[in-house]
Amino acid sequence: MRVLMLGSAPMAAQAASWPRQPFDVVLAINNAWRIRPDWDVAIHPYDFPEDRQAVAGQGQRVVTEVDFVPAQNTYGGFVYAGATMAFTAAYWALNALKPSVIAVYGCDMHYPQSGPTHFYGAGTPDPLRPDVTLRCLEAKAARLMLLAARQGCAMVNLSTGPSRLVFPRVTQPEVDGAVPCMGDASRVEAALADEAELGYYVPSGRYWEEPGRFDVAALDRLDALWLAAAALPLRQTA
Repeated sequence: MRVLMLGSAPMAAQAASWPRQPFDVVLAINNAWRIRPDWDVAIHPYDFPEDRQAVAGQGQRVVTEVDFVPAQNTYGGFVYAGATMAFTAAYWALNALKPSVIAVYGCDMHYPQSGPTHFYGAGTPDPLRPDVTLRCLEAKAARLMLLAARQGCAMVNLSTGPSRLVFPRVTQPEVDGAVPCMGDASRVEAALADEAELGYYVPSGRYWEEPGRFDVAALDRLDALWLAAAALPLRQTA
């Protein structure tokens, strides 16, 4: 199964005219369900405005925290995985859909100093908020890519502009041939062992209610481990 995961960057609107192939599922984050009517899954957080929420039609599904919190906990929880809807949506897809490819478009978490920040105009650059989980977005992306690879899924980026993601860049025709980036297996295990030792797990997903639990230096050390684990495939695909 190949998943197209749409975000809200200005370029994301271009996906409105893309052919459905080679994608089996279109997963839209927050407002991105407005880009094309044939979305299959729309996902949003608990505080997403009601008037912007997707309404599911035949064959469509709306995913909320009832579904994605348990899914993200399966992959270590929000503190380790990064508390952005882009990462949350990908972990939910890995858990629920078992895809072979997740192709990301318009989820680059790069916000220009001028002009529109989102396809619908100006929006809130949510990943840039002060948050203990978001100190290194590249490390969170590396972790996602490497854990996806362990279950046979390739994380790839269809965007062409600046990006905080570290996934290999591909074009639409190359999606079928995408292969997982396995990284350095020993370093992946070291990062997972460090996570287990830290134990920064919040079952509710609302880690912000327990800010005193988290050592920023320890999380920075963990981010460095994930970046190191991803260094090998990044060099190979540069």
